[in-house]
Amino acid sequence: MKEETKQNLKNKNTWLRIVFMILFIILLSVARIIVGVTILFQIIVALITGKTNNQATRFGKQLSIYIYDILLYLTFNSEVRPFPFSEWPSISEPEQIEEKKE
Repeated sequence: MKEETKQNLKNKNTWLRIVFMILFIILLSVARIIVGVTILFQIIVALITGKTNNQATRFGKQLSIYIYDILLYLTFNSEVRPFPFSEWPSISEPEQIEEKKE
């Protein structure tokens, strides 16, 4: 085995990143479940009230950004570790969805 390869295999930073990547793969799975629950909640609210819930819309957008941040980290496109190692994504107020009139 080449000496460079041996050094790469001994690099503690790489192994630490792998540990964090495993953690974020688990968090990504949990986030996907939460997205599903948020979707179902919005569907139920829309069926009952005829409009979406603004807090759930805001949370859904934040969760989408969080998932994107995780994917950037997992694909080595970012060195920034997502929440809980950095702040939860913040957004401006969600845009109101115009309701269709029939």
